[in-house]
Amino acid sequence: MLEPVCGVDEAGRGPLAGPVVAAAVILDPQRPIAGLDDSKKLTEKRREALFEEIRDKALAWALGRAEVEEIDRINILQASLLAMQRAVQNLAVAPGHAQVDGNKLPRLPCSAEAIVGGDGSVACISAASIMAKVSRDREMRELDRHFPGYGLARHKGYPTRAHLEALRNLGVTEIHRRSFAPVRRLLEGQS
Repeated sequence: MLEPVCGVDEAGRGPLAGPVVAAAVILDPQRPIAGLDDSKKLTEKRREALFEEIRDKALAWALGRAEVEEIDRINILQASLLAMQRAVQNLAVAPGHAQVDGNKLPRLPCSAEAIVGGDGSVACISAASIMAKVSRDREMRELDRHFPGYGLARHKGYPTRAHLEALRNLGVTEIHRRSFAPVRRLLEGQS
């Protein structure tokens, strides 16, 4: 029998606020899931439905994350790789191989390959893309309740005009990434 293959992807590299969240998913070949694709190409409603189906049908899935402090300390690329590593380590079933979206590989306890555009072409990576994005989006909606006025539920922390304006008017919070240029400039007094 072939050892299980997990797909790995992250969500939240570009935002100015919140963690980067990664997911690792081992799909069950006996229980295929129709409609898997890059999470960014799916509607929010479709992502939410697929999230539940993946949760129900996958052999295993897990999340990993890197917090804002880690992103600021080690940079967003390294934090993304760390979140991916944590997601794979959190799987209840140990994978024999990992397929990772992108062109960089985290340190993993199994063989791995990086696949550019894998979130749109490899089912297990698409599933991981959906799990990571839905999980992070839900968290950003929750953070919106704790940090009103920033519009986090709408833009999920990305540097939209509304978010940048809210940062200028309301200031930088502990969930904002200080190493990202727009936040750093505000902290340095340059708007």
